[in-house]
Amino acid sequence: MSLLVVGLSHRTAPVGVLERAALTGDAPALLLRDAAATETVAEAALVNTCNRIELYADVDKFHAGVAELSLLLSHHSGVELEELTSHLYVHYEDRAVHHIFSVACGLDSMVVGEGQILGQLRDALARAQEEHTAGRGLNDLFQQALRVGKRAHSETGIDKAGQSLVTFGLDQIARTTGDIAGMRALVVGAGSMSSLAAATLVRAGVGDLLIANRTRERAERLVTNLGVANAAVIDFAEVPKALDTVDLVISCTGAAGVVITAEDIADAAAAREGLVPLAFLDLAMPRDVDHAVHELPGALLVDLESLSEADAAAPGAGDVDAVTGIVADEVTAFGAAQRAAQIAPTVVALRAMASEVVLSELGRLNTRLPDLDERTRAEVSQTVKRVVDKLLHAPTVRVKQLAAEPGGAGYADALRELFDLDLAAVQAVSGTLGAAKAAGMKTAGAQTVSAQTVNKAVSAQTVGVQATPNGTLAGGGAR
Repeated sequence: MSLLVVGLSHRTAPVGVLERAALTGDAPALLLRDAAATETVAEAALVNTCNRIELYADVDKFHAGVAELSLLLSHHSGVELEELTSHLYVHYEDRAVHHIFSVACGLDSMVVGEGQILGQLRDALARAQEEHTAGRGLNDLFQQALRVGKRAHSETGIDKAGQSLVTFGLDQIARTTGDIAGMRALVVGAGSMSSLAAATLVRAGVGDLLIANRTRERAERLVTNLGVANAAVIDFAEVPKALDTVDLVISCTGAAGVVITAEDIADAAAAREGLVPLAFLDLAMPRDVDHAVHELPGALLVDLESLSEADAAAPGAGDVDAVTGIVADEVTAFGAAQRAAQIAPTVVALRAMASEVVLSELGRLNTRLPDLDERTRAEVSQTVKRVVDKLLHAPTVRVKQLAAEPGGAGYADALRELFDLDLAAVQAVSGTLGAAKAAGMKTAGAQTVSAQTVNKAVSAQTVGVQATPNGTLAGGGAR
């Protein structure tokens, strides 16, 4: 697998760009289908969160892969390629593995060490599987990333040092409002982030808790899962009126536009002027709460932009160093395992060819010496097989060891060349014939942006991706 990652996050793009690039509705599924339908991409997965949009792909051509994925991100996000390119980062092969393992451990999160990213990676893999764009390569990668993230949280204190965005945001609000225990709260939305927010509020000891969602059944399911007597559901249309009765609002919907306007809030905020402000925690991307609320007296808005500017409580340097070490070790082990797996079909094909030669020669022996007794014939057969096994043992063991090292893929090619192995037979053993991959991975009817279009656009916009010594690749202003 030649792994390529093209994406943007809170580290490379301002919130305004992330907000405009946010993929909502059917856009994530369409992007995945289009990516998997390109000639360069064999598998594709999308990590799409409030502060991260990343395409992971198994590609057969690096430059064409970067160009196609960049254009697809631009096409589906609606952000012009020229602007988007300056915020993109590109990682390839081992550096791409290092990146996803770091993401899984929370090292690349807005709040270092937060554990919610594990659920988001799990959701990304599930979506790719549902769209039939993830095969064995990306499945193994994401499953291993999840294991690495769990290992980091179990073996270090990174989970205690880090916080979720919900907890961090509530901490920022509490600096102005004081303890949120006993407050009357409203959660708008019923997705994974909203569920986390509701559970966090319950643990914090809020008073009455209201849940509103466009689909009322999902809100009712969330209340049932919370299992507390002080939680209730209100209709989505009642949210503006409910603002008069609550002290705190957390909003995280998948809406494409503003859900709570400054006009909705103005009267409720004005009534609190001089008192503890009506607090809003907006975790949606694009934003749910009108940015103009920042200017309203009697209201306090904490959103992703203000969170990115706030100073999070830094985890201990020892924990970060420990997790960094875990990631480095796991990347090395994963790379070695992948390279060893790549040569395994060649070794199997070599042994299969040797077995055929042995059987052929024993057949000739039986024809030439038909009078040999069964005991002698069996002994000759075992002797020939032992000789072949001993001759093949050292080179096959050694080639596996060499192939597991960086740059070891060439040893499989050398083995095939030396023994004149049939490449088609090797591919059949590995189960990665191009036709089979196309049948299993490509989705019919996808709205594909052609490679010719990609090349023209890239030439016009001058993406100009180049490799750096450490394997990280940058285009335009990417890092």
